[in-house]
Amino acid sequence: MLEELFPFKRNYLDRNGQQYHYLNEGMGEPVVMVHGNPSWSFYYRNLVSALSQNYQCIVPDHIGAGLSDKPDDKDYDYTLSQRIDDLEALLDHLDITENITLVVHDWGGMIGMGYAARHPERIKRLVILNTAAFHMPLSKVFPLPLWICRNTFIGTLLVRGFNAFSSIASIVGVCRKPMSKEVRRAYVSPFNSWKNRISTLRFVQDIPLKEGDRNYALVSEISESLNKFANVPTLVCWGLKDFVFDKHFLAQWKERMPHAQINEFSDCGHYILEDASDEVIALISEFMQTKS
Repeated sequence: MLEELFPFKRNYLDRNGQQYHYLNEGMGEPVVMVHGNPSWSFYYRNLVSALSQNYQCIVPDHIGAGLSDKPDDKDYDYTLSQRIDDLEALLDHLDITENITLVVHDWGGMIGMGYAARHPERIKRLVILNTAAFHMPLSKVFPLPLWICRNTFIGTLLVRGFNAFSSIASIVGVCRKPMSKEVRRAYVSPFNSWKNRISTLRFVQDIPLKEGDRNYALVSEISESLNKFANVPTLVCWGLKDFVFDKHFLAQWKERMPHAQINEFSDCGHYILEDASDEVIALISEFMQTKS
């Protein structure tokens, strides 16, 4: 069933002994799609099918996610700076160095914009989907379920022992209608054991909430870099029923990227490309005609 839902060639880049999976579909200007947690490149499958007719679609699976290797801590540093290094290595390997349309969702916002901060001259367009590239808004309370996952042994047991994070996300992440059984199974399938759920937990534990937290300074740098993209065409598609990336985060994007085209979906949740697939893909396809 996965082959039918995800009919793409598997490609791998060796990253210090770890196999880093990515899609590389189509030809033309590059569109780089960066997923978050607890999803994987599967999230972008319909967008790849639509855009690969005219563009080169590059979609990595972060180490520990999707079809990439899932090493222990001793073999991989599960942290934001390493994620950005991985994305940079992949795009350099593919000689993708200009006219990039960057599509980001969830943790992909911090990773993708971390890459963009290093190479602002390479970015032609930005597509923002329920994500952040800045610290937690002051008006937002850190969600209790994430706090439990981030800070407690019970959270570790739930995430790594019962795959609670991925399973629950596949339910509460959509609001218009439930995912089909096959789609939901595809989302959770890579995270099928205690060992293979390591990145799901490490992503949550890597969220920097205060000065002194690992990567707090890096997030500050990424946030400060957003003014470099004031003249870069930007499209925002946002599910307002996202319990994490909600109206407080959207307000930050509006303030920081006042030139962006904003599309709000009042009845959609975190997985906006599931809830409003046809509409969002149509908006992105039209946006791709934008001249920078």
